[in-house]
Parts: sequence; structure tokens; C-alpha cells
Amino acid sequence: MDISEKYFTKERNFVTRCIGGETIIVPVRTNVADLDSIYTLNEVGTLIWELMDGQKNVKQIVESIWNTYEVTPEEAEKDTLVFLNSLREAGLIANQKGLSDED
Repeated sequence: MDISEKYFTKERNFVTRCIGGETIIVPVRTNVADLDSIYTLNEVGTLIWELMDGQKNVKQIVESIWNTYEVTPEEAEKDTLVFLNSLREAGLIANQKGLSDED
């Protein structure tokens, strides 16, 4: 499966707050907030985070980014994929419905 066709969902083990256009993500581990691992998303990251609802695939998220901001489709795709990979490595997102990471 092409990465652009994948659907990602947010993991449930965190608390989020939107403050001044930025999203703050605090992971919760063993029922305690992990204050050493706080993530702050800028405006673009916040939009990607909001769009990642399990209903939109990566291609649809990329299209929203390049339609919203003054970037080329190639820049939007590259930056979105890098961002999604960093969220996945941090354990904040997963492939929806057990789709394989082998792409």
C-alpha cells in the first residue's frame, strides 16, 4: 500500500490542549502525565493533527496543507510525511485498523 493511501489515528494515551494556535500534547504513562515528553505543534502541525481523524488518508491531508498554505504539493507531501513519521516514532499515532508499516 502506498503511504499516501494510509489512514492514521491518534493514540489515546495523551492529553492535548490548544493554546494560541499551538497544540500541546502531554503523553500519559501509567496514569501519570509524562512532563519530560511534552510536544508542541505549530499551526501547520496542529492542522495535520486535527485532520488525522482516521477518516482522511495521507493524500487528503497533504492536499489540505498545500491548499491552505503557500507551498508546492511536493513540499507539502515531504513535510507532512516527515511530521507523521516523527509522531509515529513518538508513539502518538498509529496506522488505522492495523494496516502494515511495510510501505
